[in-house]
Amino acid sequence: MNIVERAKSILLAPRPTWQVIDTEPADTASLYTGYLMLLAAIPAVCGFIGMSLIGMGMFGVSMRVPFLWGLVNMVVSYVLSLVGVYVLALIIDLLAPRFGGASSRIQALKVAVYASTAAMLGGVFALLPMLSMLGLLAGLYSIYLLYTGLPILMKSAQEKSAAYTAVVIVAAIVLGLVVGAANALFMPRSASHWAGGDAATVSVRTPGGEVTIDSAGIAAAQKKMEQAARSMERARSQNDPTAMAAATREATAAAAGMLGGGQALEAQTLKAALPEQLGGLARTAFEVQDGAALGLPTSQASAKYGSGERAVRVEIMDLGGLGAMAAAAIGMVQGEKEDQTHAEKTWQEGGRTLHESYAKDGSAAERKIALKNGVLVSVSADHMDIAALRSMADQLDVAKLEHLERKKP
Repeated sequence: MNIVERAKSILLAPRPTWQVIDTEPADTASLYTGYLMLLAAIPAVCGFIGMSLIGMGMFGVSMRVPFLWGLVNMVVSYVLSLVGVYVLALIIDLLAPRFGGASSRIQALKVAVYASTAAMLGGVFALLPMLSMLGLLAGLYSIYLLYTGLPILMKSAQEKSAAYTAVVIVAAIVLGLVVGAANALFMPRSASHWAGGDAATVSVRTPGGEVTIDSAGIAAAQKKMEQAARSMERARSQNDPTAMAAATREATAAAAGMLGGGQALEAQTLKAALPEQLGGLARTAFEVQDGAALGLPTSQASAKYGSGERAVRVEIMDLGGLGAMAAAAIGMVQGEKEDQTHAEKTWQEGGRTLHESYAKDGSAAERKIALKNGVLVSVSADHMDIAALRSMADQLDVAKLEHLERKKP
């Protein structure tokens, strides 16, 4: 895929380009390494150049963010933009059935990645801080890209596209607020702040719950980010790509844990929650993905259970420090709908967000649970009614998952 041609086509001819994207094969790695990781570097690098090298001036006074902290901000904003797109894809996927669409993790990720094109390219205006507002205007075009892409890739009902887009945008705003607040914690505000003054706790209240960035551990994360930034500066001056990669990994680990949630739970820990038998069905396959993949603070474990036509899939995913943020965003949409063939419902219970979707003829059923600590559990089945699926889901020890503690970076 030619990234320049793809970006050009999605901006100038979004509908036919979405049709092409809908059918082309893709996976998480290719979408990130072949497209998003390159585009996400534009606002991060341009912001660093604009704030730390060019600076902003008014009435003859020029101000620049210190080089070291500009470098820290660049790394943090880059990492969080990659994570934010992934979390937004999870939300798009979860909401799809509610708006007449089909749930598909990879299709949702395609929407989140390619719809962000305008916003990412708009980051070039950060080269001149006084023009940064133009970047926001460019980002508004991403809303239109989202609106045109959802009904094609997620198969949502055309008449519900506006509502679907609106809900996703609200979720994106919540993500942006929290990520922006977290990013601001790593920018110098005063000498006393960096000398060890208390950092205020940042809270964002949403209809799905309150997301809080605890001040505990922020000072330690700042030190780790400072150390990583110095290592990156030293590696850059020495033109040492190996040292640069190591310093980037250090910065990624610190950024992933700065929201107070720590690192993602180990994938093997999640796998341990998948029993060898579930509801009398034997486990026929499993898959484990480490949270270090692509530098994202995520981990997941999934398993398949089956006998004859009955097939059950269980997936457990942890988003590390962003888990609580994702759970709150998911919880914003609650309600239920039902027709002659299908029923679904989203509600909160005991601090958890639950979603059920099933065919009334017993041909398919799905149950998703966003736990209080942000761990996401999904159970889906073919040739099984919702009552049987609930019974199976109840056999999973979600309480144990909910009480697992994450390691600090």
